[in-house]
Amino acid sequence: MVGFELADLRKAIADENIIWQKHVLVRLAERHILQNEALDVILAGEVIRRYDDDKPFPSVLMMGWVAERPLHVIAAYGEAETTVFIITVYEPSLDFFELDYKTKRK
Repeated sequence: MVGFELADLRKAIADENIIWQKHVLVRLAERHILQNEALDVILAGEVIRRYDDDKPFPSVLMMGWVAERPLHVIAAYGEAETTVFIITVYEPSLDFFELDYKTKRK
């Protein structure tokens, strides 16, 4: 199977099989985003881009709304480890995205 199912990612979160890279923890603090907000995006948001060929694990870019602000989360999934790896979390800018916060500006 190329990539993974969204249900696998969400189950890993429910099972608390989550690895937060140091980089993302620093960025969360800088951006005033809570870890639970990032997880909420994965649990209730939508996949707007798939990166099935990413190494070492396939990943997705997800978008969701938390407290009336859009958030993007990039997360990877290790199938053998049944673990989600949170890569980065940020508030998308209208400088780079259309009003839907999903479509990249050209």
